Amino acid sequence: MEAPSACTSFSLTCNFKAGQWSRSRQLCVAPTPTRRCCHRAATNQGAADTSLSIRKPLPQFQNEEEEESFQLDKEAVASTSKFVSPLEINLDLALYRAKSLARKGLCEDAREILSKCIRDWPDDGRPYMTLGRILMKQAKYVEARAVFENGCQATQGENAFIWQGWAVLERKMGNIKKARKLFDAAIAANKKHVAAWHGWACLEISEGNLNKGRDLLQKGIRYCGPNEYIFQTLALLEVKAKRYEKAQSLFLQATKCNPKSCASWLAWAQLEAVQENYLFARCLFEKAIQASPKNRFAWHIWALFEANQGEYDKARKIFRVGHALNPRDPVILQSLALFEYKCSSPTIAREIFKQAGQVDPRHQPIWIAWGILEEREGNIATARRLFKSSLNVDSQNVATWMSWATMEENQGNSVRAEEIRNLYFQQRTEVVGDASWDVDLSGFLAPAINRIKGFLTFDKGNEKPESSSFQQDEGDGFNNPDVINTSKRFLDNTKGGASFDLDSFLREKLSLDASRVYSGSEPYFLKKNKNNLKRNKNKSVWKPSKTKNTGTSSVT
Repeated sequence: MEAPSACTSFSLTCNFKAGQWSRSRQLCVAPTPTRRCCHRAATNQGAADTSLSIRKPLPQFQNEEEEESFQLDKEAVASTSKFVSPLEINLDLALYRAKSLARKGLCEDAREILSKCIRDWPDDGRPYMTLGRILMKQAKYVEARAVFENGCQATQGENAFIWQGWAVLERKMGNIKKARKLFDAAIAANKKHVAAWHGWACLEISEGNLNKGRDLLQKGIRYCGPNEYIFQTLALLEVKAKRYEKAQSLFLQATKCNPKSCASWLAWAQLEAVQENYLFARCLFEKAIQASPKNRFAWHIWALFEANQGEYDKARKIFRVGHALNPRDPVILQSLALFEYKCSSPTIAREIFKQAGQVDPRHQPIWIAWGILEEREGNIATARRLFKSSLNVDSQNVATWMSWATMEENQGNSVRAEEIRNLYFQQRTEVVGDASWDVDLSGFLAPAINRIKGFLTFDKGNEKPESSSFQQDEGDGFNNPDVINTSKRFLDNTKGGASFDLDSFLREKLSLDASRVYSGSEPYFLKKNKNNLKRNKNKSVWKPSKTKNTGTSSVT
């Protein structure tokens, strides 16, 4: 009699009483020499519990060579499974993790993650673009250029984002001709890449080629459709050419493309403020706040506007709201301190400066402005200490050294002032162009806002508008009379609209207690109703209720 052959089997057992299925693997010994695929056996518990076993025979080999070949094939399959490309979702997660680390300042960890992404996904352009931007922020331009070049080669020149990022890098390094070629390559890769059209146009405008820049912006609208950034840049060009009605219509189209674009509303409001349309400018500031309620630039610029108009109480409220929504922003606190000093409140200004220094000790203009304030108040020792704190942040800052030297000269210490100047020139490691070191308080008021005002500065003389040889098509929209009429109707409706209730907006949209915000007493945010956070225990749930008369159930 032959020995029973062994085989592995999968057992599928059903427990009829429990209503559950279980699957197990077991070793079965066949009672007969015949190899059957399955057999049915009754368990010891009787007919109530049965098991169905499906046997899988083990491989049998005639000689050792067959067994060795089988093992080699098995190892080959296992080795090829290691080279399977990972899922794309892992790339998305890695890019998100790298960007989060870069925002926290952990750039080296972010670079390590992105290098792994480039190794695992060499034909995807996103890791190259993210790594190049991180290197640009670190001022490592040579390494960033190598990353962009490798990305273009890996993607075979078909990724317009990498071309555009490389062009921006070359423009920042001063290679204008190469930047033009790279912008052209980005457009050749994708004609609908609006960032390439806009970036190239901004490059030409900065070089003084206004007509070419306007032509590129028009082509961007033609190929990519309406875009808020292109309309906004065109509007700023019209402002410089003193064509204000066209600029208003272009700002209107920019806000129509994206009503949530706070930058478009702010730029439009600056234009109206320069033209002395103060009521309409205030309406546009309110639109900007409604578009982006927590935007620190919107609150800051609006507060400065109200301060220039003499609305000191309203400006103070807006400053306080901006600080409540952006407690880690030192610029708003700095402007609020200077505003309080202008309102003859040096004690309050000192407290705000102290708070701003605690928020961001590396923000150098705080220490400079605070030192000038103490100098004007006659606290020379305190001013010296604050100037030293500023130099601890950046020892090469010319404004701090010259402000300190000027203070010593005003105090009659000409020898010490000369020593401070000599010490500055000794510690200066790099010779740069002559920079303006005007230490007036207005120079430190809203440094971020001056860049925005630079786009809208123009002389109020009787100069004629600039003539342009570039003819715009009516089909593009910004010369269309219907668009201009629509913008005029929008202006009339906005000027005569209802007033903006700031307190209601803070309470309903931002959950802020206006009285606490204006007084500066924390906490600013309203307490949420606990009854809304917890589930209502008495929530209506269907329960049968018996009536006395019939004894039947009725749904309530």
